[in-house]
Amino acid sequence: MAPKQDPKPKFQEGERVLCFHGPLLYEAKCVKINIKDKQIKYFIHYSGWNKNWDEWVPESRVLKYVDSNLQKQKELQRANQDHYVEGRMRGAAPNKKIPAASQKNDVKTKKNKQKTPGPGEGTSSGGDPTHPPRKKRARVDPTVESEETFINRVEVKVKIPEELKPWLVDDWDLITRQKQLFHLPAKKNVDTVLEDYANYKKSRGNSDSKEFAVNEVVAGIREYFNVMLGTQLLYKFERPQYADILANHPDTSMSQIYGAPHLLRLFVRIGAMLAYTPLDEKSLALLLSYLQDFLKYLVKNSASLFNASDYEVAPPEYHRKAV
Repeated sequence: MAPKQDPKPKFQEGERVLCFHGPLLYEAKCVKINIKDKQIKYFIHYSGWNKNWDEWVPESRVLKYVDSNLQKQKELQRANQDHYVEGRMRGAAPNKKIPAASQKNDVKTKKNKQKTPGPGEGTSSGGDPTHPPRKKRARVDPTVESEETFINRVEVKVKIPEELKPWLVDDWDLITRQKQLFHLPAKKNVDTVLEDYANYKKSRGNSDSKEFAVNEVVAGIREYFNVMLGTQLLYKFERPQYADILANHPDTSMSQIYGAPHLLRLFVRIGAMLAYTPLDEKSLALLLSYLQDFLKYLVKNSASLFNASDYEVAPPEYHRKAV
């Protein structure tokens, strides 16, 4: 009996493609192909991005560079314009887009990182930098960080496990394309997920100091979730639902209402927020290790935490509010 042949790759080395990076599609180039254990992987270079972003991806994340997929790319960008803040966050670079979901887990200082500008990046004004217009002396705003502070601020990136990335895309698809809503209150809310994780770590017999650290990290995740949900973790279609929740539960934390899918979205964005914490690189690296451990816990329990049956089709009257 002849051995089974390896699967045939859909894409060729050097081919121009589109590749998912989080919920968005980016123009890319297939650099290398690897077939191992009947699994095809492509080494991808994102066009216009530094080689630090090059990565091996499964075939499911790669699409042909054709008009229909380019249209899909535009639709994804429009749907995510509220989800990915571009330059509105205090101190953020103007028009800077960062591939979000599969960022490498590392801590770097921005002055040591020189990235080739990607699509949409540029200067913040259209004037001639060599002859700036004369203007009145402005007062120094103490709430705006200096250029030196911004350049030296530590950049934090949280790596989303491969097993969870498809769910980020499914979550986007269910809400923005299928016009469904996650059922609220969640069957298992964020507080319960975090509490279960803390109990799981406690059951493994950790030292008192490590148990204290886990409790602190869990409390921090909860705090970030409650602060960021309304401004950075919702798709446009979900905003009327969020407004109703606030009206009906004015004294309830959102971590007691929302569930695991929204918690997962937090980890796409949390690195940008952690850059503003007064932690040194060693402390940030330790914090990242705890965050990655929590993400591994989500992977381990993904079957019970992420399920399309937790979403429901929005009624016609909701569609009218969401327009």
